[in-house]
Amino acid sequence: MPTPLPANAIRQDVTAALAEFAMNIRFADLPADVVEVSKHCFLDWIGVTLAGRDEPLVRMLIDQAQSEGGLPQATVVGEATKVTASQAALINGSASHALDYDDVQERLHGHPTAPIAPALLALAEKDGHSGRDLIAAFVAGVEVECRINQFMGEGHYERGWHSTATNGAFGAAVAVSHLLGFSPQQCAVAMGIAGTQAAGLRAMFGTMCKPMHAGKAAQNGLFAAQMAARGLTSRPDVLERPLGYGATQSDGFSAEAALSGLGDRYEVSDVLFKYHAACHGVHASVEALQEIRRNSGLAAADVEAVELNLRDEYLNICGIDRPETGLEGKFSLKFCSALALAGADTADPETYNDRAVTDPPMVDLQDRVKILTKPDMEMKTADVVVHLKSGVVHRASWDAGIPDTNLPRQHAKLVAKFHTCANPVIGAEQAAKTIAEIDRLDRAESIAALVQAWR
Repeated sequence: MPTPLPANAIRQDVTAALAEFAMNIRFADLPADVVEVSKHCFLDWIGVTLAGRDEPLVRMLIDQAQSEGGLPQATVVGEATKVTASQAALINGSASHALDYDDVQERLHGHPTAPIAPALLALAEKDGHSGRDLIAAFVAGVEVECRINQFMGEGHYERGWHSTATNGAFGAAVAVSHLLGFSPQQCAVAMGIAGTQAAGLRAMFGTMCKPMHAGKAAQNGLFAAQMAARGLTSRPDVLERPLGYGATQSDGFSAEAALSGLGDRYEVSDVLFKYHAACHGVHASVEALQEIRRNSGLAAADVEAVELNLRDEYLNICGIDRPETGLEGKFSLKFCSALALAGADTADPETYNDRAVTDPPMVDLQDRVKILTKPDMEMKTADVVVHLKSGVVHRASWDAGIPDTNLPRQHAKLVAKFHTCANPVIGAEQAAKTIAEIDRLDRAESIAALVQAWR
């Protein structure tokens, strides 16, 4: 592991410090658990990308790429189609976020793998890189995107910026820089090119633009590193310079927040995986309600009222009161709570459809859910109270922000999720081959067999 910074030596040249740390990450130095979690991220990413393959946005992007033409360099996940590496990064990144079923990381306040994996895999397929190279580059990218979000502070997200899109572009640029063998100075230039492209508005949540954010971040990050390799210039202090990324898109950035503890623990270790195909903001409530339903045996018709006690910020993330589409339903605490109370399969992406959100019994159940905001509650937690018509009251709490340290158990859950996502698209046999290729990714000299498995 690169040498940690002394506690009393926080540098102010944050861009250079992060670039230096990231470019010095070596696969041989990575702890075994970091390698394993990284493989979990790739497995989960491929699964949700396959599941999102036929979403309207993805088909539009494929049609657009084919109308543009270009060299067949990288494969669209789940297809025999090859497009340019840039187009593959955009399409596959968007597909992976289309169902909002991809992983999350609290310090990023977003989705860590969706902007990075498609850029890396497109380039690795095009140019030929080993699985070890891929994993080390991935760890570097996740490290930087998470720490940049800490640098930016809560004001960045609160202003309306989508961290997956904005900070994710930096993560993709750094990951590709690592794969290309950049020096820290070259990486800092690539970060500058990524920073001047970084965009993505939270106002777009519930529309096709939100998943496209991840694809654009992947495409922009790949472009940034490739153009840095060609000699395109930028400011190598993009994060901290006057009129730079921090000054224009945060309410007050912090070098200490970005660099504190650098080298003590890898950010990828804190990635959280979704087992409900909806915004992660609904997961704590859904888990608590499912626990009540399991333990009490209640039926939806028994419910008089439901109280969800949550951090107030979630109303701006997943507080759509009356969703009109399945996509909006993924960002509705009330609808997702109704699904949990009704015993619906919240792990199945097909559960979140346009018919379900307007089904009269589901609308009636949604109307029984009341959201009570508690500013002092921790993020990712929920306290739930269910009042039955009989007068019985059930309570449960859940914290969806704790990474699973039992990695074999996590792997087993992700394998089950993968089959749910992948089998309808590529079949159980190819799904099993894909899982096997990810399991041996750290021993693979190329990703050719992995690409063949997911096609």
